[in-house]
Amino acid sequence: MKIKRADIERILILCAAVLVVVLALQGGQQTTSQVLVDQTEIPVQQTLAEDKGETIATVVYYQDGDNYLVPVTRQIPKTDGIAKAALNLMVKSPENDMQAARLGLRTVVPEGTTFEIDIHDGKANVNMSKEALSCASAAEETVMVEAVTNTMMCFSTVNEVTLEFDGQKRSKLTFGTDVSGVFATSAPNLESVETFSEDANLVELYFPSQTGRLLVPITRTVFSDADPTTAMLELAKGPRDDSGLERALPENCGIKNVTMKNGVVSVDFTKEFAQTMESSDGGQQAIRAILFTCAQFPGVKKVEVLIDGQKPELQPDAEATFINDEQEVIAQYPGVVELD
Repeated sequence: MKIKRADIERILILCAAVLVVVLALQGGQQTTSQVLVDQTEIPVQQTLAEDKGETIATVVYYQDGDNYLVPVTRQIPKTDGIAKAALNLMVKSPENDMQAARLGLRTVVPEGTTFEIDIHDGKANVNMSKEALSCASAAEETVMVEAVTNTMMCFSTVNEVTLEFDGQKRSKLTFGTDVSGVFATSAPNLESVETFSEDANLVELYFPSQTGRLLVPITRTVFSDADPTTAMLELAKGPRDDSGLERALPENCGIKNVTMKNGVVSVDFTKEFAQTMESSDGGQQAIRAILFTCAQFPGVKKVEVLIDGQKPELQPDAEATFINDEQEVIAQYPGVVELD
């Protein structure tokens, strides 16, 4: 029997509604991925896989309707093969597709793909089965490769990743995607592919998606030092006009000073920053965008937000220190978002 798209959408919406009821019943319990923090000094909880008792919080990558790679923190039951379990979540299947759809996202690895992983001395070799060679375009190949390598590098035991396919080392995939080298840096959603000069550096910025429910990392080329000051100035500029993303900070918001001392980054905004507190989420996405933009730099332990040199009286409820925590996103935005 052929199932119509409308029927599938109704099923997904029903499943999402059931999940919301369950979350509502558990509303009095703090999730394992939440950390209560001081209102003005926000500790940086790295988005690495972390042991939380019966589950482990780890980051996996999906794709949104604008074709951006989006990191999501998932709680995975404890297992000896946690890296393989994380990668398995990104493989197309009815269950995985529904999990991603609840967030308005989609899976990125061809159906049926399996993984064999060897991690030694910080080097991870990921052998993907032959099904991974069935991507329909170069764009799909690139997204798959970036999702797999970025997910692996979220583990503290992994510094670099190499890929094999069906037990063989390949230089290129079916549509020419280069997989011959070592993947040692993360640069999700590169904003431009312009030729780099010796003075060029990369910084990772976080902007809200069109719906505002997720933060999307954007890798931008800069011609100054890659440090918290540069990153915050670029965040204040906002995303490109044609990006489909939203600003994290008010358009007229300026940055007076950025300092770092003893692992604490202090960002002093002009008075216009107070406008973020008037948004529907009380400014939480703005704070998180600042937090994760600063967190990419070594040694950053906390982020302090100031307005005209003063700690603001009204602070956003910035409890979550994991990127796009699945449970929080679903509880806050229970509806299913349709993808193009």
